[in-house]
Amino acid sequence: MAKQETYKVIYEPNVMVPMRDGTRLATDIFRPDAPGRFPVLVNRGPYGKDQYISNPDHSTWFFPVHGYVILSQDCRARFGSEGDYYNPVFQESLDGYDTVEWAAKQDWSNGRVGATGQSYLGATQYTLATNNPLPPHLQTMAPFSASSDFHQSWVYHTGGAMEWGWMVPYAIHKGRNTLERIGREDLLPQMDDYVLPPGNFAQPLKEDWYNHLPLRDWIERLKEAAPYFSEYFDEEHDGPYWWRANLLKNLPGIKIPMFHVSSWYDIFLEGALNSYKGISHGGGNSLARKNQKLLIGPWAHVRPFTQPHTGGAGDIDFGDNAAIELHEHLLRWFDYWLKDTDTGIMDEPPVSLFIMGENRWRQEKEWPLARTHYTKYYLHSQGSANSNRGNGTLSTTPPTDEPVDRFIYDPANPVPTLGGSTLIIPYGVMDQSSVEVREDLLVYTTPPLDQALEITGPITMTLFAASTAKDTDFTAKLVDLRPDGYAQNLQDGIIRARFRTSTAQPSFITPGKTYRFDIDLWATSHVVKIGHSIRLEISSSNFPRFDRNPNTGAVLGSDAEMVEAQQTIQHSNTFPSHITLPVIPR
Repeated sequence: MAKQETYKVIYEPNVMVPMRDGTRLATDIFRPDAPGRFPVLVNRGPYGKDQYISNPDHSTWFFPVHGYVILSQDCRARFGSEGDYYNPVFQESLDGYDTVEWAAKQDWSNGRVGATGQSYLGATQYTLATNNPLPPHLQTMAPFSASSDFHQSWVYHTGGAMEWGWMVPYAIHKGRNTLERIGREDLLPQMDDYVLPPGNFAQPLKEDWYNHLPLRDWIERLKEAAPYFSEYFDEEHDGPYWWRANLLKNLPGIKIPMFHVSSWYDIFLEGALNSYKGISHGGGNSLARKNQKLLIGPWAHVRPFTQPHTGGAGDIDFGDNAAIELHEHLLRWFDYWLKDTDTGIMDEPPVSLFIMGENRWRQEKEWPLARTHYTKYYLHSQGSANSNRGNGTLSTTPPTDEPVDRFIYDPANPVPTLGGSTLIIPYGVMDQSSVEVREDLLVYTTPPLDQALEITGPITMTLFAASTAKDTDFTAKLVDLRPDGYAQNLQDGIIRARFRTSTAQPSFITPGKTYRFDIDLWATSHVVKIGHSIRLEISSSNFPRFDRNPNTGAVLGSDAEMVEAQQTIQHSNTFPSHITLPVIPR
């Protein structure tokens, strides 16, 4: 590709862009210092656009140098923008629409508009895509590290448990600006009392506040800073309330190419995978279905840019190959779709995956991979798989009649979260061996492998289990056990018993009765090397990432009571509990 012309940048701060209801949103405009009209990229977020002004590596400066106008906008009721009430994500659909169409009509615009941004700034794109029809001048988007389903993988996890590790800290983080806007700075010291010093972009709760019950007390504590918080509890079930911000409910309306970016340890990994797959199969026209792009790296949420290796995903250094300049990939994308420049990006396979373990990138034609061998690894034991000292094993041989495994789940003493696809609390790769000594954790392990095994694709756990409670949780975690004893977490998941068949229509279980529980562990791409073992952990808690199930069956967050439950895990000919791994032939 020929070297592009570059430009000096004109910066226009605090342009007030009108929305359809008359509310004006504060918008910084970064544009090439040159005559003519240029394509526009919209960048919308709730964190204060002014922080990007002093960051020369941010998109707001990168793209104008290369011939784009960037609109960096404070969302409604945030920082410089007007608005009386901030309601995360739900308000972004129409405001995004109006911003795109306003941008298309300005004298520095050629009428071709795209959108870009990470995290919430990616979610504003996915919610923009819920408009049907889309804004007429919107031609492409590039959301990265973003959720496309506000219920699943934002407030709640796939299996129905609440993403507790970041819910309250995140509400406090954003609530500071809300308190300042309404003149309640007197409440800021109270917010400070709840949290620790920043771990990444926000501050985790102090341990006592993570443990505080009942959870609904936070509705009162946050009523000024985050008045919407009550709705997260009152609307526990998936349904129309959440579908307003669910891209997957509007696949026929999506008629544009999109570039989805995420990472294997990202809390919003599911957003990119489901959106890519959903639009590729169900988009509203062939342009959309044939022109989706997916890139998944080995990072966590906060660093999917130029330095995502050591320190960016927990304990693991994924090497120099992991460090990519994402802006360069996005520039090639936008140049193709907004400037009609043949950058070669659409000649490449649509899917780029980082294969952990081998620490290399590989391009693929589809997701999931068509050549996948979905392989069942069955649980076995002699009735005492408790802890990594137990006799639990994992193999491709189905079980016969074997003794059950049992453990006591005590919500007052939950299994602690150690890394994983989290946010605010520590994330990424961490050694799981310190929690594997617990008796309330069942551990099943293969013998050391005599040949390498690649696991790339979606992972599901089929668990046959019973409980003495009428509602409880079950968790599953996939681990690569190294010869030196380091237990590397790959992916994990949870299922809340009452949501075992539907997150929209819950039903309790009968104590003592065996049920099938399907646990979604999302996906990974990892090579388990020769001499390593595949390990599976089964328990009933992963706290504070997920809220603790008190085992009482009470309305979510209403109960300060917690009771113990005895959990029974079956692995027999009748109840063959197993994890299904996406094995790639080598």
